[in-house]
Amino acid sequence: MSITVSYVVVSPVRNEGKHLQLTIDSMVRQSVQPTRWIIVNDGSTDDTGRIAAAAAAAHSWIEVVDRTDRGFRQAGGGVIDAFYDGYRLVENQLADFLVKLDGDLSFAPDYFARCFAHFAGDSRLGIAGGIICSNAGGTVDVESKVDPKFHVRGATKIYRQECWRAIGGLLHSPGWDTMDEVKANMLGWTTRTLPDLPVIHHRPTGAAYGVWKYRVKNGRGCYIMGYHPLFMFLKCLSRMAEKPYVVSGFGLWFGFVEGYVKRLPQIKDPPLIKYFRQQQMNRLLFRKNLWT
Repeated sequence: MSITVSYVVVSPVRNEGKHLQLTIDSMVRQSVQPTRWIIVNDGSTDDTGRIAAAAAAAHSWIEVVDRTDRGFRQAGGGVIDAFYDGYRLVENQLADFLVKLDGDLSFAPDYFARCFAHFAGDSRLGIAGGIICSNAGGTVDVESKVDPKFHVRGATKIYRQECWRAIGGLLHSPGWDTMDEVKANMLGWTTRTLPDLPVIHHRPTGAAYGVWKYRVKNGRGCYIMGYHPLFMFLKCLSRMAEKPYVVSGFGLWFGFVEGYVKRLPQIKDPPLIKYFRQQQMNRLLFRKNLWT
C-alpha cells in the first residue's frame, strides 16, 4: 500500500514501563513512519523514562520530554497537560495529521498506512482511529461494545490537521476525548472508529483507577461536558445491566450528581453544550443524531 502523508505523534505516558516497549516496537515497524514522535514522560516512577530515552537514542525521529512527578494520576486534565508539553515541540511543523497515542498499545506494521487510506477516501473525515481491543488468553476482544459510532477512543486519535485547527485543540478537562469529536461534527466534519483496524490495549481502560473510581470519574466528566440530565439518567439505567452489575450505572450517576452538588465548572462553550444536548434529545426522540 503506497501512502504519502506526513504525521507527527505525541504520547503522554506515565508508569508504562511494562508496555511502552511494545508501542515503540510497533511504531518502529510502521510502513509509514512519523516525521516526529514526542514521548512525554509524565513524572513516571518506574523505568518508563529509561525505555523512552533508549528509543530516542536509537531513532532520530523520536524525542523525549520529561515532566516532574506531580505525585498522583490526574484524570482528564493531567494527560492533556502532558500532551501539550509535547505538542509545543511540533505545533509549528507542517504535517497532514496529528496523532495522540497512548504508550500501552501494539498494532500491525501497516496500521497507520491503512488509517490514512480511510482519510484519503473521505475528505470530511476529521478524526479517526483503530478499534481498541484487549488480548486476554490469546483471544482478541473489542474492549468496549457500547461506544457510539462517532467516538474514537482517546488511546489512539488521529486528527486531520484542518480539523484540528477548526476545533481549536483539546479541552484541559475530563471529557476531552468526546467533546473534540462533538465539536468536529458540529463544524461539519465526520469522526469514527475504524473497525477493521484493531489496536491491542495492554492495560484495560480504567485499570489505573479501579472500577468505582473510573465510573465516578466518567460521570463527573459527563457533567463537565454538559450532558442533558434526562439523557444521562437513561444512560445510567442502561449501564446498570453491564458488568459489574449496578456499580457501572450507579457510579456514573454518582459522579454526575456530584458535579451539581460541588458546582464544578462546565466547559466554557455554550453553543457546543447546546448542540450536544440537542443531539442527545434527538436520539431519545428517534431523530437523526450523532449516534445514527
